[in-house]
Amino acid sequence: KGWETFTDHAIEALSRNRENLVFILWGSYAKSKSSLIDHSRHLVLTSPHPSPLSAHRGFFGNHHFSLANDYQREAAYCMVITPRSQPPSMPSQSNTTCLN
Repeated sequence: KGWETFTDHAIEALSRNRENLVFILWGSYAKSKSSLIDHSRHLVLTSPHPSPLSAHRGFFGNHHFSLANDYQREAAYCMVITPRSQPPSMPSQSNTTCLN
């Protein structure tokens, strides 16, 4: 499929040309893309997919967004901050804070 080739090349290019990115791979198919990423230069977080059929196998409580923010904070990159007090009926609003 064409989109698979495109995404593989995008992942490889990001991994090769950038530093300290966070790759969040949820589900078996996403985890298979881990080999395209240089783990010595980036943080790679994996867990089961958050679907109702598999979320109980490790997605709940994985704290991926907290881990990503911590990693980027240490790397002096930007982090996305989403307010937790926002009612679920309202559209999500995030602020991006850059430390560099």
